[in-house]
Amino acid sequence: MLKNIDARKSVIFILLLIFLDQFVKIFIKLNYPVTSYGEPPIIDLGFFKLLFIENKGMAMGARLNNLIPFLDDTTAKLILTFIRIFACVGLGFWLKNIIRNKGSQLLIICVCLIFAGAVGNLIDSVFYGLIFSSSFGQVATLFPEVGYASLFYGSVVDMIQFPLATWNWPDWMPIIGGKQYTFFEYVFNFADSYISTGIILLLIFNSLLLTMFHVQLRVFVFYYSLEL
Repeated sequence: MLKNIDARKSVIFILLLIFLDQFVKIFIKLNYPVTSYGEPPIIDLGFFKLLFIENKGMAMGARLNNLIPFLDDTTAKLILTFIRIFACVGLGFWLKNIIRNKGSQLLIICVCLIFAGAVGNLIDSVFYGLIFSSSFGQVATLFPEVGYASLFYGSVVDMIQFPLATWNWPDWMPIIGGKQYTFFEYVFNFADSYISTGIILLLIFNSLLLTMFHVQLRVFVFYYSLEL
């Protein structure tokens, strides 16, 4: 399917990726409440955990108003959602130009992955607050009379964690000395993995293309830093 990728194959590939991402998120939303701090995960295999986390902010749970302190939570959330919208539009135009100009097949695949991930998380941010009830302390319902948030204020659903190793930093180390650290403790979703995979493939295999498209890539790396 991914040989000689044209516009039709790109659209099918992107739609399949988005479908998988949304299917998993909706399944989690309609079957489990949010995993609160201290509660056991849905699945715990040690090195792999299935959780249900609602992320109102950016990658790794950071929020825009942590970077810009004078913004309140509501304004920061709205700005972040519109940044995601503009990023998706930019990615869409970039992908269209690459296909039209018969660019590298690998580059097309990478941008498809990044675009699908961006759209997947954008759907959560824009619509989930309207179409789902609250998941805190209860299992959400689909299409309630009143959702848990208004348009553009939904939370991104994260569920995958790979806590591969845990250790304590030596006491002599400044700031982090004596503290426990888990690698990799961050909770993410399928859309995040699409974005990560696309960018990693670009970095490994497309150094020449990175030079050619350095301006565009900076935009996408900036988006990746905001939301996986």
